Formats: sequence, structure tokens, C-alpha cells
Amino acid sequence: MQPQTSRQAYLDWLRILAILGVLLFHAARPFAENDPWHINNATYSSVLSEFSYWLSRFRMHLLFFVSGTVTWFMLQKRDAGQFTLLRLRRLFIPLLFGMLIIVPPQVYMERLTQGFKGNYWQFYPSIFELKAYPKGNTSWHHLWFICYLIIYDIVLAPAFAWATGPKGLGFRNRLAGLARGTRVYLLIIPSTIWFTATVLHYRETNDLVHDGCFFFYWLTFVLAGFICMLQPALMESLERNRRLSLTMAFLLLVLINYFRWNKTEPNWAHGNLVSYLYLACHSLHSWFWVFALVGYGKKYLNKKLPVQDYLNQAVYPFYILHQTVIVIVAYYVVKTSDTIGLKYTFIVITSLGASMLIYHLFIRPFPVMRWLFGMKPIEKVKPLKDNTIAAPPVLATEANY
Repeated sequence: MQPQTSRQAYLDWLRILAILGVLLFHAARPFAENDPWHINNATYSSVLSEFSYWLSRFRMHLLFFVSGTVTWFMLQKRDAGQFTLLRLRRLFIPLLFGMLIIVPPQVYMERLTQGFKGNYWQFYPSIFELKAYPKGNTSWHHLWFICYLIIYDIVLAPAFAWATGPKGLGFRNRLAGLARGTRVYLLIIPSTIWFTATVLHYRETNDLVHDGCFFFYWLTFVLAGFICMLQPALMESLERNRRLSLTMAFLLLVLINYFRWNKTEPNWAHGNLVSYLYLACHSLHSWFWVFALVGYGKKYLNKKLPVQDYLNQAVYPFYILHQTVIVIVAYYVVKTSDTIGLKYTFIVITSLGASMLIYHLFIRPFPVMRWLFGMKPIEKVKPLKDNTIAAPPVLATEANY
């Protein structure tokens, strides 16, 4: 069985839905209980806190998984060197641009809430002091995701190229054994063991340097996405076992929330068997959500709609933009006396609309902006040989990775 090399619609829809989940998550952060953010409302919402918690169980996990599938697509027509150069262009340039232009307004708005009195131009030079956030003002904030992907793809490019090439045929064939019955769940075991053994010692920081647990934890989702594309029988197994994955995700959600809501979670300081089993449940919970979403997505979302080409182009710039827009909007919204529900709804709708307008008006039409945001260049239409008037240039549809 050979994998399809054409773009698969369900993966695009999953990525779009994951980015939408990130938007909903970040828009709820100003109202999250016991979890201070860059901008915080005077009062908190337990409901939005739980909504944020639920989204946090799988939103980034799914993004990393889908990123692994993207890696597979990119290597179908490229060797390791070409792949590395492409990833540097599409990831490193947006990361650098984001740290210089997109992220600083977030830090500035937060500093205003902490008593800073100057204007933005008085604040901006401080990012070049290269003092890491939160003590300093140099940060990548939500763009940590891009930084981690750069490292994964560059370091593993030779291995990825080997696995997709002729020399990796035997490895690909052996992977088919994992597609039998429910063996696909064996992919979860290394990640869960690593998470359970290290998360108490290395809490999530997203700063790369001190993120010993999660740096490798996220990598396992990238590898899983890549492996499932490498051997298409694994994707079929996820589709076939989607109901079991959803069942386990739901049961673990109930179990974890039973302990959380009743304030009977194990004492982490003891480091006993019960606490480690409970930690393992958190990792398993995330994996089952990812497998369920991929399985149901492959079954029901593998249909391309006319709007999908546009959304495929927009999703990456949208991710880069969205949190800055949310922070700016939230800075003013939390000062109002409206209800939390109305504030949250306004932040979501306004941030979604503003981010899409910025993309449509100021990024999509311009080659330089497309380059800075990691997009493919505008396609040039070659003149027709029969003297027929050629159509005007069109924007790339991202038909291929």
C-alpha cells in the first residue's frame, strides 16, 4: 500500500480547527482562574477556565501532530538539504520577524498594566537589550511553537529523508504491523513514559532552555504524525479505532475532572505510584483526543470546499498574528463593566475579524509580506504561445507542500 502524495483535505481541516481552538483558548486566558496571563480581567470565570483547560489538553498536541504530516508531504519532492532550506525560509524568517514586530506589542500592553508610563516607541528599544521575558522584554511568546518546529525539522531532516527514501522501505513496511487491531496505540507509550517521568521536574515553560520535559514531549507528536503518513495503514487504523479513541478520551476527561473538581488530586511531592499513574492519565488523555480527532477527521472531513485554498494560505499568518490582536483588544475590553460572557464573545469575534482583515489586506497581496509570514510566493502566469491574452497573476493555492 502506497501513501497518497496529493494534499489530503482532512489534515487541512484539522489544522484549521486546531488554530481556531488556539484562538478560543487565548481569548479566554484573561478570564482564567488561578492562571495569570499577559492581560487579566478583574474577575474570573470558572466556566471559561474549564473551557481553557479542556482545549489545552489537545490543541497544541494536534498542531504538532499535523506538523509531522506536513513534514512528510514536504519530503516527497525534496532531499534533506532542500527540506532544511525550505523550513528555514518558512519558519525562521517568520519567527525573527515575529519577535521584532509582532510580539513586542504584547509585551508593551502587559507592561502598561504593570505601571509602565511611556509610549510604544519609548518601550520598543528595550527588546534589543536581549533580556529574556518575563524579566526582560525580549520574547517569542506564542511563536515558541515555530521555534520548536525549526529545531525538530533541522535536526531530524536526515532521518526524515531516509525514512521517506528507498533505504527506508523496510522500515515503512515494518510499521504496517502497528496498524493491526489496536496496536497503533503503542505509539503512545514512549511519550507517556517520558511525560510521567519528567514533568514534575521540568514544568512547561516554552522557553526552550528550561523546557526539558515538553521539548521532547511535543516532538513525539511530530514523530507520530510523520510516521502515520509514512505508513498509510496507520492512518486507516486511527480512522477504524476512532470510536475507541473518543471513548477513552471522554472517560479520562471524567476521571481527571473528578479528582480536580473534588480537590483530591494526588500529592505530587510524594512521588508515589498513585501520583505517577495520575500523571500518565494526563498524557494518555491528550493522545486519545488527538487520535480521536484525526480518526473522525479522516472519516468525515476529507472533502475539499472552495474556501479551503484561501483558508490554507491564511492559517499560518493568522497564527502568527492572532495573539497580538487578542492582547491589544483584551487590554481595552477588560476595563469595561460588561459581563465576562460579552467580553469573551467580543474578543473572539473582533480578534478573528481583525486578524483575517490584516491578512487579506496587508499580507496576502504583497510578495514581501508573504515572504515575511512564511507563505509561498505569488504564482506567475506564463504568457500563452498562441497570442491569447494571459490571465492576470493569481495567488498561490498551496496545492502542494
